Amino acid sequence: MRVLVVAGARPNFMKVAPLLAALRQAGAEAVLVHTGQHHDEQLSGRFFEQLGLPVPDHHLGVGSGSHARQTARVMEAFEPVLVQVRPDWVVVVGDVNSTLACALVAAKLRDELGCRIAHVEAGLRSGDWRMPEEVNRVLTDRLSDLLLTPDPDALGNLLAEGIPAERVVFAGNVMIDTLLARLGEARALDVPSRYAVDRGGYAVVTLHRPSGVDDPHVLGTALEGLARVAERMPVLFPMHPRTRGSVERHGLGKRLGGVRVLEPLGYLEMLGLVDGSAVVLTDSGGLQEETTALGVPCVTLREQTERPVTVARGTNRLAPWPLTADGIVASWAAAVRQPRPAPGAGAPEGWDGRAAERMVQALAARTPV
Repeated sequence: MRVLVVAGARPNFMKVAPLLAALRQAGAEAVLVHTGQHHDEQLSGRFFEQLGLPVPDHHLGVGSGSHARQTARVMEAFEPVLVQVRPDWVVVVGDVNSTLACALVAAKLRDELGCRIAHVEAGLRSGDWRMPEEVNRVLTDRLSDLLLTPDPDALGNLLAEGIPAERVVFAGNVMIDTLLARLGEARALDVPSRYAVDRGGYAVVTLHRPSGVDDPHVLGTALEGLARVAERMPVLFPMHPRTRGSVERHGLGKRLGGVRVLEPLGYLEMLGLVDGSAVVLTDSGGLQEETTALGVPCVTLREQTERPVTVARGTNRLAPWPLTADGIVASWAAAVRQPRPAPGAGAPEGWDGRAAERMVQALAARTPV
């Protein structure tokens, strides 16, 4: 079985690492394609090193750009790779532009090459078509032959869209495979002490989605709320380059108040920082899942979430919308007061460190001999 695995951006790296390891363990031929959608080579290199990822077999180097331009570049660069490799499966993960772009190319060449498409993290829905990620994930699911879902709720979303149940396999959350495998290393780094904060005594912030950071009003409101939280608890903010650019472009730096802005962190450093925190405030889907697995309270600074299972488990809450500084502070206070479960105690079904193994089994079972 030859499997071409696509990674486009840093959130993908944590998902493909255990999958590649499980493929090798099963004796499959795994080919890794890095589209280069996230073009910070230094930070991407740190992720690859810390996650034990191999050097990509193909690096497309597409870089940043508008959604249309980036998607087109990935398609143009991926097509000759797909024709050359001729895999049994093209595995795409998540909901970034590379995910949809490579699925589109594979769908158009599916009959000619005899390849099929598997989507890892299928069936997640926010219901908000203003999100580019929602467009990517819905269309990728429509194109895919095998839909590997991270939680049982995803099946209902897919059935409601007319996707046959026989194309869907509940595999579990592969990102939690990586978290569980690397948590010991992350804790050994003692990241909180590097920033002179006490474990369980600080907040962590991440903001990166265009809907939240490109609009100066929304971003300014968020920063005002975070500054008020920082008056009551240390707030550490590893700032995404997109967010930093928006802060500088719109002159919002003064609204940060006492928030401590950090450079972007590697995977282990960020995991260690989140694990030691009292609360996380974020617009990241992945962090909503990681905090649920760790038992860390989370406040999601978005109007809706495609990961409602984290809210149902009680570890995650949505800040009131439209976003206000008062709403952020109130949500933070409520999250800090809630009892913190033991790590893993509230984890949904399939968040057990064996999702990649189940994915490989599903691929193998559907590969002609």
